Amino acid sequence: MKARVFLVTGGARSGKSTFAQGLAESLSRERTYIATCPVLDEELAARVAIHRRAREGRSWRTLEEERDLAGALGLAPEGVVLVDCLTLWVNNLMYDADSRGLSLTEGHMAALAGGVVQAARARRGDTVLVTNEVGMGIVPDNYASRLFRDLAGRCNQIVAAAADAVVFMVSGIPLWIKGDQAVG
Repeated sequence: MKARVFLVTGGARSGKSTFAQGLAESLSRERTYIATCPVLDEELAARVAIHRRAREGRSWRTLEEERDLAGALGLAPEGVVLVDCLTLWVNNLMYDADSRGLSLTEGHMAALAGGVVQAARARRGDTVLVTNEVGMGIVPDNYASRLFRDLAGRCNQIVAAAADAVVFMVSGIPLWIKGDQAVG
């Protein structure tokens, strides 16, 4: 069976992670969660703890990888992989480039996103990717925020174009905008 790629997108607190976890659990009993969130403060640590508790006792293995997402997908065992989330991955890449005096471009982001899709397709199991839709709000007032919006948008476009299914979450309700919702 061909490895499938699912993209779950939506606004903040739209139910993306909960839906993506349920989808992943419906796809395989072998489950790997790739976390991209760096724990920078107590509030983030509390959020991470909530996500971990939601996976407790449900046969999840967790990998933490903030930047080399394609590499982490290559290391993941068979079964489904849930990546939460691409938006934080973009943020981490942007921060890493900035800390080295470099700037991440949309072209580079497109190549990195394409690499993630290739790594997902090369797996023996489905991949569910979570991302935020950040382009539906106001135009940010500063360069760094506009760059982040543009990079996240480019990443989302590349992944969505290659995905077998795309689900847009609105207030906890999944809208299947690409692919067949009869999966599993």
